[in-house]
Amino acid sequence: MSVRFVLAVAGAALLGVFELATPAAAHVLVQPDPVSAYALTSGRLWSAVGALLGLVGVVIGGLALARSAGRIGTGTGGRGAVVALVAGLAGAVIGALVVAAADGGPGTGYGIVGGYVALVVGLIAMVLGGLALARSRRTS
Repeated sequence: MSVRFVLAVAGAALLGVFELATPAAAHVLVQPDPVSAYALTSGRLWSAVGALLGLVGVVIGGLALARSAGRIGTGTGGRGAVVALVAGLAGAVIGALVVAAADGGPGTGYGIVGGYVALVVGLIAMVLGGLALARSRRTS
């Protein structure tokens, strides 16, 4: 088997898993009743996880961008750029799922504010990772 065939099958399998998991994840995130302002609901938990993943991606992407510019260390920053891209993508996807599953607005326990934060921070991490990856490939 060729490498392209294996990658295509793996990509199709991942898309199939995410396609099947999306309605289940959206169902888990839905809360039946409004809750206390201090209660940690599943929507709030997932939005916090997404925001933290995005924040990790932003930090690693910033370091990779600085490393590829030659300001920190001697490495090219390629590995950090890929990690930032993956962490940012994961944070953005989790944030988008939380926002899509939320039935109420801010303060209802669905985590919609944190979902939007995770979405934005994840996109920023993806941009930083992409810039670092482009710069590291250009210099090497």
